[in-house]
Amino acid sequence: MGLRRSQSANGGIGAGGTGRRTGAAPAAADAPKRTGTLAQLRNPPGGQDSRRMLAALFLDRAGNGVWNSALVLYFTVVAHLSAGRIGLLLGIAGLVGIAGPPIAGHLAERLPVRTILVACHLIRVLTLCSVPLCHGFVPLLAVTTATTLCDRGSKTMEIVFAGQTAGAQRATYRALSRVVMNAAYALGAGIAAIAVAVGTGTMYEAVVVGNGVSYLAVAALVLRTSRRAPVAATPAAAGSQSGESDGGPKKARGRNPWRDPGYLLFVLLDVFLNLDDAILTVGVPLWALTRTHAPHAVIPAVMVINTLMCVFLQMSVSARVSGARAAARAACWYGVALLAGCALLAVSGQGGALLATITLVLAAVVLTTAELVRSLVSWELAVSLAPTDAQASYLGVAGMAQALERSAGPVALSSGVLAAGPVGWLGLGAVVTGLGVVQRVASLRRLDRKAAGEGGAAAAGGAATAVA
Repeated sequence: MGLRRSQSANGGIGAGGTGRRTGAAPAAADAPKRTGTLAQLRNPPGGQDSRRMLAALFLDRAGNGVWNSALVLYFTVVAHLSAGRIGLLLGIAGLVGIAGPPIAGHLAERLPVRTILVACHLIRVLTLCSVPLCHGFVPLLAVTTATTLCDRGSKTMEIVFAGQTAGAQRATYRALSRVVMNAAYALGAGIAAIAVAVGTGTMYEAVVVGNGVSYLAVAALVLRTSRRAPVAATPAAAGSQSGESDGGPKKARGRNPWRDPGYLLFVLLDVFLNLDDAILTVGVPLWALTRTHAPHAVIPAVMVINTLMCVFLQMSVSARVSGARAAARAACWYGVALLAGCALLAVSGQGGALLATITLVLAAVVLTTAELVRSLVSWELAVSLAPTDAQASYLGVAGMAQALERSAGPVALSSGVLAAGPVGWLGLGAVVTGLGVVQRVASLRRLDRKAAGEGGAAAAGGAATAVA
C-alpha cells in the first residue's frame, strides 16, 4: 500500500492517498457512479489499474479452473499415481501452502505488491511447464507445492492491491473481482472438460503447459499497473506503539500480527466462517452420492447454480454489505444462512429421489447466498480490523484462514460431519452460527476501540499543532 493514506471511518485505506504513482488513472471515487455490472467493469474503482488487474484475475482464475479440474486426472492417467499418493501429495502441498499468505504479507512491507505478484506468476510459469518433465511422486510434489505456495500468496497480494487501488470502494472492487473470477473458473473448468473428453496423456500435458504459459500474460498485465511503494509504519506510529519518546529518530516498525490476540481471534473464527467452500465443493457431492437417492446429475447442477449466482448476484449483495460495521453485522447472517443450508442437507437424506433433488438444489441456493455474504465480510473485516501501519503483514496472516479451511475443511467434513449423518450437519450449522455471533461482537468492539484510538490521536495531533 502507498506511502500516503487517508483513514476512513471503517479503519481501511481511504481512496485518497495510494502512494507513489506513475501515470495512474484518477481515483474512481471521483468518478460518477454507474449502475450495472458491465458498466462497473468498464469503470471499476481504481480506474485503469483495476481494469488491468481484473483482466489478470480472469486469466489467473481460468488457469486455476483448468489446473484444479484436471490435476487429479493428470496424476492418475499420465503420472500413474495411486489414489492414496494423490491424496498425500495434495495434502502436503495444501499444508505447506498455508505459509504462502504470511510470507507474501511480510514481503509486501518491503517490496511493491506488483513485484511480488509478478514473481508469483512467473514461478508458476516454471512449475506448471515443468510438470510433464516430472516423473514420480517427489518431483510432482515439489512443483505442486511451489504452485500452491505462489497461488495462495498471490491471493493475499490481490487483497493488498485492492486496498491500495480502490481504497474505500474496495467492497465494490471485491464484488467485481468475484464476478470475474467465477466466470473465469467456469471457463477453465470447460477447457479441462475438453481435455477429459479427449482423454489422452498428450492432451492433459498440453492443457497443463498451456495453463503455465498463460501466466506470462497474467504477469504482463500486472506489470502494466502502476508501481506503488511498499507500506511501512510511519516513525510516529511506530514510536507510539512501542512506547518510545519523541526525543530522537526512531526506526519505523509496524505492529506484529502474531502478537495481536484480537486479530488472531478474527482469523481463527474466519476459518470456520469460510466452510461454505468445503461444503459446496466436497460436502454436497459426497453427501449426495453416498447418503441420498438424488440422481448424479444434481451434483453438476449444484455447481452451475453456485457459479451463476456468484456471477449475477454478487454486485447486489455488495451494495448491502458495504463498510466494516455492516460486514461485522453480516457475520451473524452468514451463520444463519449456513445453518439453513445444513438443515436442508440433513433433510435431503430422509426421503426419495424427488425430495433429495429439491432439498439439494435449495441447499445450493442458500449456501451460495452464504458464500456471497462471506466473501465480502471476510475481505472487509480483514482490512478494517488491521492497523493502518501494518496492513500487509496483517492481511498475510488473515489469508491463512482460507488456506486452513481448504486444507482441513474437506477432511473434517468427510471424516466427521458426513459420518455423523443429519445430526452432523445440524451440529455444524449451529456451531458456525454461534461463531458468527462471536465474530460480530468481537469485530464491532475492535472497530470501536480502533475508532476511539484514531480519534484520540487526531485530537492529540491537533492540540500539538495549536501549541506550536
